[in-house]
Amino acid sequence: MRRTSVYIISLFAAQISIPAISQNSEIPVDTVEVPLKIRTALEISGPVLYFTDKNILNLEAFVTVDLDEKKSLYLGGGYSDYSYSQYNYSFLAKGSFYKAGVDFNLLRPEMTEGKYWAGGGLHYGLSRFTSETPYLKHDNYWGSVSSSLTEQKNWCHFLEISGGFKAEVLRNLSIGWLISIRKLIYTGAAKELRPIYYPGYGDGGKTLTYGLNYYISYNIPFKKIKVYIMPEPVEESEEDEENQDNTNNTQIGRQGISR
Repeated sequence: MRRTSVYIISLFAAQISIPAISQNSEIPVDTVEVPLKIRTALEISGPVLYFTDKNILNLEAFVTVDLDEKKSLYLGGGYSDYSYSQYNYSFLAKGSFYKAGVDFNLLRPEMTEGKYWAGGGLHYGLSRFTSETPYLKHDNYWGSVSSSLTEQKNWCHFLEISGGFKAEVLRNLSIGWLISIRKLIYTGAAKELRPIYYPGYGDGGKTLTYGLNYYISYNIPFKKIKVYIMPEPVEESEEDEENQDNTNNTQIGRQGISR
């Protein structure tokens, strides 16, 4: 219980009184300079996969701006061109998507040195696109009926939770990967009329989709900030606690005898 109290008090003190503590020579506080950066990133797996599957082309990029050593603003967007066909119908969809949100770096600032990022983000997405069904064939008792659906404008909203890692491999040049989970929150159409594919989201028949993306980014430092690093609280061992309790008991006993 004593160790827990010491830890909680130390964390609270670190949040509200770091400048005051740093002036007290009895409590050493380290500092580290962290560069804040603007990052422009390009998703590279989409164009690569297009060479193996001509039915889908995804182009995506994003920009992040560091607010401090932990948080960054995120703005992203891209373009998709999707086609699918089978024996009785074909489907086409193409359009753009946009995302905005916040990213969080979970690494300690003295470990990152402004070069490494490992954490997650929460983004809100909007997809605007056109879709059409050039060919549709339906078989019934009376025979076969062929038809088509003309081009229509569609849109949807979704939430995205992502997590991953980025590292600077050359001066101001980073590579990394992100795993994303997306939740469809507004489809723009009834369930029976949903498009097969939403740019930026994926399969229109699923309320949850997943993605793995690889990025290369160029980083532009624009400011340096000083971050205070609090030393970790020293935990008392059980033996030290026992000795302290014994000392307290001895002092109490002596006081009782002196009375």
